[in-house]
Amino acid sequence: MQKVEVQLGDRSYPICINSHFNDLLAEYKLCKQVVIVSNPVVAELYLPPIKHLFSKSRLEIILIPDGEVYKTLESFELIQSFLLQHQFSRDVLLVALGGGVIGDLTGFVAATYQRGVRFLQIPTTLLAQVDSSVGGKTAVNHVLGKNMIGAFKQPVQVLINTQALVTLPSKEFAAGMAEVIKYAVIADKDFFSWLLAQQQAILALDNSVLGQMIKHCCQMKADIVSRDETEQGDRALLNLGHTFGHAIEAHLGYGSWLHGEAVAVGMVMAAKLSLARGWLAQQDIDQLTALLIAFSLPTSVPKDMHITDFLPYMKMDKKVINGKMRFVLPMTIGSCALIDDVTEDELLQVFADGLH
Repeated sequence: MQKVEVQLGDRSYPICINSHFNDLLAEYKLCKQVVIVSNPVVAELYLPPIKHLFSKSRLEIILIPDGEVYKTLESFELIQSFLLQHQFSRDVLLVALGGGVIGDLTGFVAATYQRGVRFLQIPTTLLAQVDSSVGGKTAVNHVLGKNMIGAFKQPVQVLINTQALVTLPSKEFAAGMAEVIKYAVIADKDFFSWLLAQQQAILALDNSVLGQMIKHCCQMKADIVSRDETEQGDRALLNLGHTFGHAIEAHLGYGSWLHGEAVAVGMVMAAKLSLARGWLAQQDIDQLTALLIAFSLPTSVPKDMHITDFLPYMKMDKKVINGKMRFVLPMTIGSCALIDDVTEDELLQVFADGLH
């Protein structure tokens, strides 16, 4: 087992990375009340071994249809109603078994049910394993913006089974690689070089290499979250590509593009904005684009979108302060900065020739 600790005082928790699900802390195996939230696709594959972990508990299952389109207040209310109707108390343990949608949704319920209950993250997608399951961001989407309704709620533990990636559709795996690449661009040039060198092993789902990669990403995020839990400082850098990416998701309709696909294009757009300011070198953009393409990720905006389509969503972005849009821009591969003086005119000028 590989282990990473998120240091948050009395709310610290372990991230356990292995090729099975058996590293659950003993205290949670003894919970009297457990509710597992999953979707039908994941449940068919992995529900039996997870149910076995809680063989001594009163156990109920809630299945939410698969997809980003179901990360809504309606699904949130459905789970809340289930808990109330079945008279679960404040000592219930909620278990999020699935990808980022299930993790975000279950975490938001955990943050609010009877003013807060415990929850466990068991992420089964690469994107969730390296990013969304760690750090306590929970939310649902609104038609006017992604993840705009939510709360910070840390899990009690994160259980990562690398073997779950074997059953992951290739498109979903690629989406997760966008978040992996994001970490390298933000703060680790050596990790970027490592990803270049390990492309074939990663694509072949080499379990040892995947374990190293996931642990590195989790450690980077754990270090940042331990310093800045509620995104008052450098945690905002983890949003590289997300301001543009969230706009793509919201404009097209949630689920039309996977989150990681939108983030990949968002990183390229952020890189082009940085290039226009004279910071990032064209060589760096070429390297970033090549690595994204190597993992079958898009690098161009959907053909019918114009920069003006992005503006309404970017003005609603969670990083906006006092009406100012803020962007995470790469300075070099391995270094980013949060910029708050980007104007609409600059965006229109930089992307005047299109986004493709």
